[in-house]
Amino acid sequence: MDAILLSLKLAIWTLVLILPFGIWVAHSLIKLGKSRPWIEAALALPLVLPPTVLGYYLLVGLGGKEFLGIPLVFSFTGILIASLIVNLPFAIQPIQRAFESINPEIREAAQVSGLSNWQIFRLIELPLAWRGITSAAVLTFAHTLGEFGVILMVGGAIPGETKTVSIAIYDKVQSFDTAGAGALSLLLLTISLVAIALSYGVFGRNPLPQRSRGS
Repeated sequence: MDAILLSLKLAIWTLVLILPFGIWVAHSLIKLGKSRPWIEAALALPLVLPPTVLGYYLLVGLGGKEFLGIPLVFSFTGILIASLIVNLPFAIQPIQRAFESINPEIREAAQVSGLSNWQIFRLIELPLAWRGITSAAVLTFAHTLGEFGVILMVGGAIPGETKTVSIAIYDKVQSFDTAGAGALSLLLLTISLVAIALSYGVFGRNPLPQRSRGS
């Protein structure tokens, strides 16, 4: 139960912090020029990098550092930072595609009507992009619940602090508790299936960030 509650806490905090950032980045990307492919590539790296590689760099980068007196490695703060980074593609790509699908003539008509850029964003673009925003929220939440490699590298398996559901499953398998591992795995499977079904139903085809063929 502690692992489930910790995973839910991590998923909620990740969603609250990353969704506004994802909306801002996704909206900014559609206005970029030649630098856009490089920025998009950097933001998509968590999709193609092995979790151990990303976890290693985070472990090295966060090692020895503190936030408000709390060590970033092997702490909830550390795995939250790791979760935010690994979920960037899931929080940005669906929203970016939603913004890109808005007819440019709608923005032009709004500008001619005298609306400011902020008014256009708040009153027109955000409502039209709600499908992408919803999809990003659902996918980020579900992906956070199931993340394993990066969380283990940065946080270890400290009960009540960094031991999430996915790590609890691993520990149960290691201790030959197949019944416990099966129950937790079924829980994550159900949540993931519901999340993907909702995402396809809300956003339409191809709501998921695309992994490379070799990953």
